[in-house]
Amino acid sequence: MRVGVPKEIKNHEYRVGLTPDNVREVVAHGHTVIIETQAGAGISAPDEEYAAAGAQIAATAQQVFDEAELIVKVKEPQASERAMLRPEHTLFTYLHLAPDAEQTADLVRSGAVCIGYETVRDTQGRLPLLAPMSQVAGRLAVQAGATALQKANGGLGVLLGGVPGVPPAKVVVIGGGVVGAHSIAMALGLGADVTVLDRDVNVLSTLSAQFGPALKTVFSTRASLDQNVIDADVVIGAVLVAGAAAPKLVTADHVKAMKAGSVLVDVAIDQGGCFETSHPTTHDEPTYIVDDVVHYCVANMPGAVPRTSTAALNNATLPYVLALADMGYKKALETIPGFLPGLNVYKGTVTVEEVAGSLGYAYTAPKIALNS
Repeated sequence: MRVGVPKEIKNHEYRVGLTPDNVREVVAHGHTVIIETQAGAGISAPDEEYAAAGAQIAATAQQVFDEAELIVKVKEPQASERAMLRPEHTLFTYLHLAPDAEQTADLVRSGAVCIGYETVRDTQGRLPLLAPMSQVAGRLAVQAGATALQKANGGLGVLLGGVPGVPPAKVVVIGGGVVGAHSIAMALGLGADVTVLDRDVNVLSTLSAQFGPALKTVFSTRASLDQNVIDADVVIGAVLVAGAAAPKLVTADHVKAMKAGSVLVDVAIDQGGCFETSHPTTHDEPTYIVDDVVHYCVANMPGAVPRTSTAALNNATLPYVLALADMGYKKALETIPGFLPGLNVYKGTVTVEEVAGSLGYAYTAPKIALNS
């Protein structure tokens, strides 16, 4: 199979779909890899390193799309990339379609087979291709919150961990999944006063056992959310409903009631955000202020640390890339446990129920779509 890797073009996105080491693996399986020139520049992998691994270097993204059957990316295809998709393409990347009507419409029109990293599951029902970037984003969220707290950045002027004789900042994490757990680890490591809210008692028990009495665990209700959000210095939104738009848990009224200079970090922004006042930002302009509260809502947070995040993502995606190339999309999706839920759009039909419901499309179950 001809596997194509275009250079990522989203704002300050430095990751790449395949590392040179993974290109070598794909080529060893008998496949051709076409990679756009300078695609690996953000991880310090020059064209020469890709060529030595067996890749063909393409001068343009158009050449990659023209020659490849399987397109492997990191972030959702931008408008110019979507215009190059054809019915014979299989696209394998993060998609996050539920809050993105324009992208969904373009993918439907393309007739391509579109598989989203974020909805692939494993045999335990977990999200193995989302997890590594959730780990990175959870840790970055605390760094972003600590930076935004600085007075010069519009924040309270509070040091996250405090110093002897001066109390630390209060960090509230909403959601105790992968993002939340890694945010908690970082915030506690920096000496913050950390509280996590979740509606699953088992999740709270696991976190309590993991982090001990340094972490405050609170069952999430409207009352507990009101109390903890309004009192916080930093709130990290770590809520995920796989494939669906994130629920708006922090309202505009909450924001109005928060302290001037407090910080909201919305890690759920790829799925529309879990704060009512959120809208996507970029690494160029990562924050904005609403009612004197600093909002950090960068939609590709792991792109800030591309060497770490590309390596982590490639470790998770390589087996699926090899399966798609070795078997073809149909057999791979039907054979590998948990891979079929990754099918988001199939030749003009929407195959994720939450996306169809959010954006007004007819829903076709992925198994039915594949066999239609």
